[in-house]
Amino acid sequence: MASRTEHDLIGNREVPGEAYYGVHTARAVDNFPISGTAISSYPDLIDALASVKAAAASANRDLGLLDGDRAGAIVRACAEIRAGALHDQFVVDVIQGGAGTSTNMNANEVVANRALELLGRPRGDYEHLHPLEHVNLGQSTNDVYPTAIKLALVSGLRELRAVMGELAEAFGHKSAEFADVLKMGRTQLQDAVPMTLGQEFASYAIMLGEDRERLGEATDLLLEINLGGTAIGTGINTHPDYAARACAHLAEISGVPVRTADNLVEATQDAGALVQLSGVLKRVAVKLSKTCNDLRLTSSGPRAGLNEINLPAVQAGSSIMPGKVNPVIPEVVNQVAFEVIGNDVTVTLAAEAGQLQLNAFEPIIVHSVLKSLTHLTSACGVLSTRCISGITANRDHLDETVRGSIGLVTALTPYLGYANATAIAQQALNSNRTITELVLENDLMSPAQLDTLLRPEQLTRPRAISE
Repeated sequence: MASRTEHDLIGNREVPGEAYYGVHTARAVDNFPISGTAISSYPDLIDALASVKAAAASANRDLGLLDGDRAGAIVRACAEIRAGALHDQFVVDVIQGGAGTSTNMNANEVVANRALELLGRPRGDYEHLHPLEHVNLGQSTNDVYPTAIKLALVSGLRELRAVMGELAEAFGHKSAEFADVLKMGRTQLQDAVPMTLGQEFASYAIMLGEDRERLGEATDLLLEINLGGTAIGTGINTHPDYAARACAHLAEISGVPVRTADNLVEATQDAGALVQLSGVLKRVAVKLSKTCNDLRLTSSGPRAGLNEINLPAVQAGSSIMPGKVNPVIPEVVNQVAFEVIGNDVTVTLAAEAGQLQLNAFEPIIVHSVLKSLTHLTSACGVLSTRCISGITANRDHLDETVRGSIGLVTALTPYLGYANATAIAQQALNSNRTITELVLENDLMSPAQLDTLLRPEQLTRPRAISE
């Protein structure tokens, strides 16, 4: 199709005739060739923008500020976008100057041009339906963009929490499978006291469960929106009932129980909910990475490492060392965690850099948080399906390490006394003999006593000293 000429305050500019976006979007594409990542890379954000535009049009129709034909066309266009249409027309770079104005304008233009088609008009016929006069009626980037961000994050958090639940369940299954497998626990990479492999895997499941709860708390903070505050939160150029109506329509359209902030001036400048969420995502990443460190350590070997568990072999590990298999799934999760930690630093700096009634750096905040959210979701899914579900235990080797460990003496300390136990431990270490051999040789306990105290169920739970 031939190009069409559109006009803005900078002047005229040619826009591809087939494009649903317009002059403002075209200039933004020229101005911000930064990351190469278009906002369409985050479908939840596009859906959220369409939801906000539909809610605004519906509220303005209710208040008699927008006629039924235009409002209906806008709402229909937004419904198509939410169903997956025209996402390829959201082309501005996710990292942009202007506090998200380019994103809002991209949405206004795509919605306007599709709505024009639904009214039987050609794209660019803005005399009949205008991106700013009609699609953006009663709105500002400064309330549309933050509201859309929060909606997108709520949607993404649902997915992350779901996949974290599946990962926790996978760890839980392994905990049950390994409930009878005794191993040595370690502190500071040194032998500590016995535990079961099941207890170790249960701890990973519990950590994930705790973090899912924290994500739920962070999600609740995102439900407070500033839609209706327009430029700085004062609600200039809106009907007194607009904010409440727009919020009600948005809740109905999106299925998210959003609520209007008590103070829109505060809500327009405050990025605290995004900082909180980023911090919780970092918490998830840190603990998940620690878990993957444990998996890599306990599966190290197979001959010269701990060799306690076997991770499923998913690909050849080396181009030069035949037979080598690497823990590539935990490794990729570690790398995602490093990225999330770095993203949190970016969010922190960007939120702190806000000035007066607006934070101009929300684009980098949303890019950072959405990356963290998206990549963590993928990482948890891969870890669950490609690694945890296929782990096996080296039971014989674990049993051997427990029987030969100096750490067993801790279980006997209440009966031998600390000094005797220390002497036995030193003697075992120096002679490369076992604790049980030396205790029996020195007549410190009977075989029956020793057998009772060193049973797995006695070693891995609290017990009264008199037992």
